[in-house]
Amino acid sequence: MKAITANRLTDGRVIYRTAAAQWSTRFEDAHPLTEDEAEAVLALAGRESAIAVGPYLIELGEHAPAGQKWRREGIRIDGPTSGTTRQIAPALNDRAA
Repeated sequence: MKAITANRLTDGRVIYRTAAAQWSTRFEDAHPLTEDEAEAVLALAGRESAIAVGPYLIELGEHAPAGQKWRREGIRIDGPTSGTTRQIAPALNDRAA
């Protein structure tokens, strides 16, 4: 099975094509497509450039992305892997009086 994913034009968020031919930010809403359906639906999604940027097909497992690019898609779902950034306060120099 396959699904269609893209980035939303307005804010870059990851979106998935739903069974109602809409877009959702929830992976759970991604509409599973057969091999026969996938290319035709992808062509329709590609025409929605005012909503979705760069739609493409991903492999679907039972509850997560599958196939060779499963790690990439997992990162797209969950967000950055490096954690939050924080500033480190500059070291204070000891000064002799």
